[in-house]
Amino acid sequence: MRVLVVNAGSSSLKCQLIETDGKVSLMRCLAEKVGEDDAFMNVSFAPTFQKMRFKVGGFSIEQCLEKLLEVLVDDPESPISGLSQIDAIGNRVVAGGEYFSKATLIDKEAFENLLKCEELAPLHNPPADACIRHLQQLLPDTPQVAVFDTAFHTTMPPKAYMYPLPMRYYEKYSIRRYGAHGTSHRYAAQQAANLLGRPLRDLGLITCHLGNGGSITAVNHGKSIDTTMGFTPLEGLMMGTRSGSIDPAIVTYIMRREGLTFDEMDEILNKESGVLGISGISDMRDVLQAADAGDEAAGLAIDMYVYKVQKAIGSFYAAMTRTDAVVMTAGIGENSAELRERIFAGLAHMGMILDKERNQVEGAIGMNRIISIDDSPIKICVVTTDEEMRIARETDALVSQLR
Repeated sequence: MRVLVVNAGSSSLKCQLIETDGKVSLMRCLAEKVGEDDAFMNVSFAPTFQKMRFKVGGFSIEQCLEKLLEVLVDDPESPISGLSQIDAIGNRVVAGGEYFSKATLIDKEAFENLLKCEELAPLHNPPADACIRHLQQLLPDTPQVAVFDTAFHTTMPPKAYMYPLPMRYYEKYSIRRYGAHGTSHRYAAQQAANLLGRPLRDLGLITCHLGNGGSITAVNHGKSIDTTMGFTPLEGLMMGTRSGSIDPAIVTYIMRREGLTFDEMDEILNKESGVLGISGISDMRDVLQAADAGDEAAGLAIDMYVYKVQKAIGSFYAAMTRTDAVVMTAGIGENSAELRERIFAGLAHMGMILDKERNQVEGAIGMNRIISIDDSPIKICVVTTDEEMRIARETDALVSQLR
């Protein structure tokens, strides 16, 4: 089955066309800085994946998606010559709330429930819904599936997902911890089990999805039992532009003194805080360079980021009955040897002992590998995330079953 996977973010669009029978990617697309004047989109086709670059300045997410479909049909290197050759569409949706606990075929009722979940992930759900709506218009006969980041976390026990608020808020508004990045955490856990040569059901893992957004999950016997993100993806770690967990009283304190509206405060917490708020820079690669050049604010941002990751790993170590490995994935987790070294320098006393040479191996980016010393009581793994492949496989399974 040929599945078009659509992963829409607040300012980015990642897509792949995947042949699920052979688990092969036929096309890859990445649009960045969507909505800005200097936005661009890279598209590449198998087998060479030589990138073609398109200017998409001022384009919306939907317009970027439409441009991609034009390239798919018109380019002579494309694996398809018509949109009818796309068998199904798999959409990454961050928040499914209590409406969705597994991948779901999108019909009228399901889409109405998707719209109700937009408040739970205000940066990600709206653009995902916009892409779904647009594709329904362009490919009305092609089945679409929503695969939810929150689905993996539906196995959390009440003691982990409930908040210490009056019960009426859970009963009336379903306010509880939902988590996010579940597709990535599930995939990373399975890949780590493969690296360790042991069944996932026998392992206790702490999976760390560290990118511009970030979350950490305790995975016990293959199931999520706790995670750092909460009711929305704002809770938890310090992230690129999100504050992560702070004293809730700070929110009302600032709002009263500066006369801010709810939307203005939401903008500050989601888009002006985190690493950006401390350093003035949101991309961790640039922050590291600035810190190396002596920028004190950048150095503080890195220290804070590392410390909060260490605390989260330590808290889940305490919550697990056993921990066999810590798994690092996503942009920072996979690619930043410097941050991995800083993080685990503070965790060696817990039995997570990094091998500095393995951690620094050049050319290892993109390879699943173990980077702890041989006799480290808890192994440290690096896993390349492939959310799109996981989404494609779930889409294939559901559409095939319904057919």
